[in-house]
Amino acid sequence: MSDNKDESHKEKEPLRPFQVISSIFAAGLGVQSSKNRERDFKQGRAGVFIAAGLIFTLLFIAVMVVIVQLVLKGAA
Repeated sequence: MSDNKDESHKEKEPLRPFQVISSIFAAGLGVQSSKNRERDFKQGRAGVFIAAGLIFTLLFIAVMVVIVQLVLKGAA
């Protein structure tokens, strides 16, 4: 019976920042586990994931632009 209380309490806890970041990276790379995806839907807030996803996408694009610029400078 105490297991049910622990599980229900766990489900109501908000996700920690590290959990959100790791979920965003895993989802962005396409390797998110089903267990973590379910946890994210139960415990997470959509706004947090949308904001983190947008930030991840912008950072990814910026890093790709910098890498391409460096490669093009090196090739010239």
